[in-house]
Amino acid sequence: MKRKTNNTTKLLLLLGSLVLATSAYWQIYVPKEGDEDWADYLGGADRNHYSNLTQINPQNVANLKVAWTYATADSGQMQVNPLVIDGILYGVTPSVQAFALDAATGKELWTFGDKLTAWHSTSRGVAFWTDGREKRILHTIGSFLYCLDAKTGKPIPSFGDNGRVDLHEGLPSVAKNKFIISNTPGTVFEDLIVMPVRLSEGADAAPGDIRAFHVKTGKLVWTFHTIPYPNEKGYETFPPDAYKNEEVGAANNWAGMAVDKKRGILYVPTGSAAYDFYGGNRLGQNLYANCLLALNARTGERIWHYQTMHHDVWDRDLPAPPNLLTVKKNGKNIDAVAQVTKQGYVFVFDRVTGESIFPIKEVKAPASDLPGEVTWATQPIPTRPAPYARQAYELSDKDISPYAEDRADLLARWKQYKKKRFAAPSREGTVILPGYDGGAEWGGAAADPNEGILYVNSNEMPWILTMVESPSDEALAHLPLGERTYVVSCRSCHGAERKGNPLSNYPSLVDIGKKMDRVQINTLITNGKGMMPGMSQLSAAEKQAVIDYLLGLEKKEVTAQATTKTQQPYIPFKSTGYNKFLDSKGHPAISPPWGTLNAIDLNTGKYLWKIPFGNEPHLSVKGTGTENYGGAVVTASGLLFIAATKDGQFRVFDKKTGKLLWETTLPAAAFATPATYAVNGKQYVVLACGGTKLGTPKGNQYVAFALP
Repeated sequence: MKRKTNNTTKLLLLLGSLVLATSAYWQIYVPKEGDEDWADYLGGADRNHYSNLTQINPQNVANLKVAWTYATADSGQMQVNPLVIDGILYGVTPSVQAFALDAATGKELWTFGDKLTAWHSTSRGVAFWTDGREKRILHTIGSFLYCLDAKTGKPIPSFGDNGRVDLHEGLPSVAKNKFIISNTPGTVFEDLIVMPVRLSEGADAAPGDIRAFHVKTGKLVWTFHTIPYPNEKGYETFPPDAYKNEEVGAANNWAGMAVDKKRGILYVPTGSAAYDFYGGNRLGQNLYANCLLALNARTGERIWHYQTMHHDVWDRDLPAPPNLLTVKKNGKNIDAVAQVTKQGYVFVFDRVTGESIFPIKEVKAPASDLPGEVTWATQPIPTRPAPYARQAYELSDKDISPYAEDRADLLARWKQYKKKRFAAPSREGTVILPGYDGGAEWGGAAADPNEGILYVNSNEMPWILTMVESPSDEALAHLPLGERTYVVSCRSCHGAERKGNPLSNYPSLVDIGKKMDRVQINTLITNGKGMMPGMSQLSAAEKQAVIDYLLGLEKKEVTAQATTKTQQPYIPFKSTGYNKFLDSKGHPAISPPWGTLNAIDLNTGKYLWKIPFGNEPHLSVKGTGTENYGGAVVTASGLLFIAATKDGQFRVFDKKTGKLLWETTLPAAAFATPATYAVNGKQYVVLACGGTKLGTPKGNQYVAFALP
């Protein structure tokens, strides 16, 4: 006998089938005991890379296996620290498309971004916001901040202009059409997102104002001027009206921020003022460049600041978000903020007052001998902890690499360079050690916030900063437009003969016509690629002319356009480019270690352990350490997870001793910070493996590990 079904029952059955269908598609997540999200960049608003998970521990970590992999449609460098919220992983591809996966299986749920028009930049991930009901993903492509529905990946039309905001919004008119992107996820506090931005490092840089946008509407809420306006504190540390001067810009935050949500304090590390290596046009101390700023997160008002480098002419940007942790001093717990630096120093402050936990001394710095430059007379150095990277002034002739076949030539060059502490940029060449990337770099430090222990991986790659006099407009007037544009905008990195410096990651442009057509080259010039900034300041005529020059099509005669004044501000001295001090085989020209991993007790300022980190892939010698990019993850179970190295390994260390517990070879080097999370009672560790950087093979996989 058939059972009669009434309308109410039919409705309930229909709703039930819809729920089942939705559950099957969205993998509706019901948390189990022990499950834990990785819901914010670097694990939390404190940026500590820390997890309370203990399922994977020192006793069983050697049993880790690949749980799932996800292959992106494109390949190339990925610096992404993915988020995991309610069983869904949110990441970014090498061409900066956002995506969502089932975090337990790696199954794709949605993607956002045009797969055919790849944005050639780098991304460290996305930001997440929720009010408990609605969930939003904040993601940047080029100069635009997009607000996406976390469930569907679709832009939310009510945010900004049909789902996006131009990051030029709120900047002064001097920044119009200037290069601006964001590599690092914004910092979410209440209904605000505060955006880090990457700007040009040349004299054409936009001002690096810190700006907060409303997460629901996209409207600008507040701005903090890092190059102060009249009547603002710090205005006198720049020449008058520097904030609207075409030759002064940047002092931006590109590395990300931390926020004390309980107190409503935002901690913002800033970079140098531009131009990076000559400051004759910005004489003075230059607040708020190279500062750790403590701002009211709701209003942007300054609470306190500390400047870690005065009148920076060495590109000593603060490279990573600070860590918020608790330290013990004189038997008293102090909520502290610790800032790692490219120089190899850690500055530690009381989070509320800005008082330094350890004494800081101002040491005398040499004067510059470049006409028009006036370097600052002193620079700050914390007395503790000791630097986690060697300093150029500490090295002697004995420190030239024992593995170099051209050691005699290297020694002769070494003797010519300037190496004093804080030696100014020079015509002879100045050793920058730690190099432009650090020391600490954008991967930042991990921390056990309760024990006050900081874990930081560091590079020890020397670079040589050499300054040359810039050609005048009169001298350039004799060149055709394309060649002139190349000399002004491209030569410092790619060289006078366009051969580049592959060992320092600057490619040759000699045969670029065999790899790209005119449209692709024009896109590259406009948008940039990787760490190359876009050159939106160039006119259409200049772009086409320089393409002709690169392709060997430019006529030699000088046109009327070529004799006009360049659009870029004139700087009397410029660097010859970013050149590593390498031996003939491409290895660092100083003795190892070339990369280290360090555990620092910030309660005492002493090191718990320090080890060489990684192995140089093309040397048979082990324990050399190697260049590394991307940070570590530390867990309550006593583990330190880290990839980051040029040798393409994923390693797990005992956080208390630095002992290596397990390692495996990845499908491509992971220049990214891992994330760890638990779904359905199982703990995972996931990494973005894109390779590419440092000459490593390209990859396109996210790889998740778990216990069997």
